[in-house]
Amino acid sequence: MSFQGYLKTIKEKTGKGPAEFKALAEEKGFIQNGELKVKAGEITNWLKEDFGLGHGHSMAIYALLRGLKDENSD
Repeated sequence: MSFQGYLKTIKEKTGKGPAEFKALAEEKGFIQNGELKVKAGEITNWLKEDFGLGHGHSMAIYALLRGLKDENSD
């Protein structure tokens, strides 16, 4: 699945896009001063528990939050 495919499925399943997940991560204290302060496992656990996302979809959000990918990445 392409990165865009992951984002589309995440949006369909949760109703949330990348900016909304970033805002939620900031609210939870995962992002401070624009920098991700937690490891991938904490992000994936949060997304699995709160949104029912699988590991691959959770890692896509982690990549966004970490700055490894952006909304336009393939």
